[in-house]
Amino acid sequence: MLKVFLLTLVIVLCAVILLGVNILFKKNGRFPNTHIGASKAMRDRGIFCAQTQDRMARMKKEEKLENTKTED
Repeated sequence: MLKVFLLTLVIVLCAVILLGVNILFKKNGRFPNTHIGASKAMRDRGIFCAQTQDRMARMKKEEKLENTKTED
């Protein structure tokens, strides 16, 4: 039982170290930004993340409400 636990611990430790090589050993190493908003190609196509699209939709809705109030 102890051998299995130690083997598992070693495997997990190796995996963490290998996944973090660039971050741990590179000067100013950072995790890559995989957010949709960080991609220029996606922004050029008009594709945004769900939070940004929600914010834009709310702003449009508020503008429509303001326009209908001023017209009345």
